[in-house]
Amino acid sequence: MTAHPAPADTGPVRGSARIVSLDLIRGVAVLGILLMNAVSFRFGEAPYFNLSAGGSETWLDWAVGILGEIFIDQKFMGLFSLLFGAGMILFIDRASARGRRAVLLNLWRNALLLLIGFLHALLWAGDVLMAYALSSVFLLALRKLPSRALISLGVAVFLLSVGATVATQHIADSTGASLAGVWGPGESSGEGAAELLVLLGFFLRALGLILVGAGLYRTGFMNGAMPARTYRLTAAAGLAAGLPLAAAGVIVTAANDYSPEVAFIGQLPNTLGTIPASMGYMGLIILWNNREDGWFKQRLRAVGRMALTNYLAQTVLGVLVLTTLLPDADYVNRAAVLVFVAAVWVLQVWWSKAWLSRFHFGPAEWLWRVATYRRMQPLRRRGEAQTAG
Repeated sequence: MTAHPAPADTGPVRGSARIVSLDLIRGVAVLGILLMNAVSFRFGEAPYFNLSAGGSETWLDWAVGILGEIFIDQKFMGLFSLLFGAGMILFIDRASARGRRAVLLNLWRNALLLLIGFLHALLWAGDVLMAYALSSVFLLALRKLPSRALISLGVAVFLLSVGATVATQHIADSTGASLAGVWGPGESSGEGAAELLVLLGFFLRALGLILVGAGLYRTGFMNGAMPARTYRLTAAAGLAAGLPLAAAGVIVTAANDYSPEVAFIGQLPNTLGTIPASMGYMGLIILWNNREDGWFKQRLRAVGRMALTNYLAQTVLGVLVLTTLLPDADYVNRAAVLVFVAAVWVLQVWWSKAWLSRFHFGPAEWLWRVATYRRMQPLRRRGEAQTAG
């Protein structure tokens, strides 16, 4: 690795060059993701999908779980995925403008992300970074499509996951699979066609959302420059469609007493509601971003600027506290996990701003950038005013 300082075209993105709406959306998304991921840190994969499989001991636990299914599950990961597509297009555009070999640089950058995701998956099986890294190859190939074509193709790919889910349910029913570790207690074998189809469905949803996000970014929607009426209509229509669909999924699974016969198809309404609900949340966040600035928004943008660091740190803290330090604590239920989530939120909202007041990048972002450009990058701020974004 070369030790001399980086030239200007690999330096940090500063002040007015940042799109602060993306930072705010990313900050809200990464904090929201923890609400669902923390359940699997503590209880494993099955209770993430099946509220009756663990952690639901009291009415408060059930309320936390049901509200999470309706308002959180898939929606904030949807936001995160949309932003990944936008961020990749932004990276390519800026690298091209600087005269760099944007495609090769992006392939190398996402190969590094694949490695980061692999290491992350060794700690926790719910990693999403590997899916993003693999999806980047498809977006690179399709990046020159018009915005509408990218969005339409993304929706079509996303809907293919519905077919994978139906096929998964059919295989599970026809083979009499126990679904241990996936829907019920026990350890998952990690083998079989049903579990491979689950992974395929997850990948198709991620890829579809990434393509949609790339198309949306190209339209200018994400930078907050469209009329406020556009964002209000997006928020109203998206949430009016997405949240009732998520609620329908909760009702279907509960009405069937969380039977394995609805383990997968019971999630379809929530899946179908993911894009509209995520878009609804995005519309609300952009409307908020465009209003008068304040300290809380600045702190959330800082969380977003350190999204990779914060995402990885959430896993480290979750596995350390909920799995390692409290492995047999009976009092740790869904409501207690919510307390843990709130504590991590406070910590990350505080430390992100504190860190970025002294440094240009979060630690994980800086290491990823150094490896991407294969040369040292400026990290510490030296006597310059901190940007508000």
